[in-house]
Amino acid sequence: MSRLGKIPIELPVGTQARIEGDFIIVKGPKGEIREKLNDLVKVDIGDKEINIGVKNPTEKKEKSLWGLYRSLINNLVIGVNEGFEKKLEISGVGYRAALSGNKLTLNLGFSNPIEYSLPEGITGSVEENVITLRGLEKKLVGETAARVKRFRVPDPYKAKGIKYSGEIIRRKAGKTAVKE
Repeated sequence: MSRLGKIPIELPVGTQARIEGDFIIVKGPKGEIREKLNDLVKVDIGDKEINIGVKNPTEKKEKSLWGLYRSLINNLVIGVNEGFEKKLEISGVGYRAALSGNKLTLNLGFSNPIEYSLPEGITGSVEENVITLRGLEKKLVGETAARVKRFRVPDPYKAKGIKYSGEIIRRKAGKTAVKE
């Protein structure tokens, strides 16, 4: 038995879930999201909760899918009710970001600015040196934040670049610290 998979997912007031073909569709106050289901996973939708199960709970692959799909469906429910958010901090002299519409313009010390179009379903805002990305799908928000961070990963000597808010960068000592 999957310890995580057997916990039912509670549906908040105003949230509906339904199954259409191979997809589960969750609709809430912020929007609607769909997720493709695996053939080995069974989903039972009640009035106030969703129960996840598998056809054969003794097989290792099915047990892992059980917990995985419980987490994925739980993220759908959280997404349509609250949404997800990632914050990125820019540090470095002359490094800055601007957002116009869905186009993020980053000046990160390269000869030309980087223009990145935010994917559909992601909204952003820029305040001073903090980029905030919001969306309903946790996977899409995380992937978009990772792509923006990859434009200038913080270096270990001066920690200049783009990092997640709250991320700790391990700093290395420079050449002068080694001399004795």
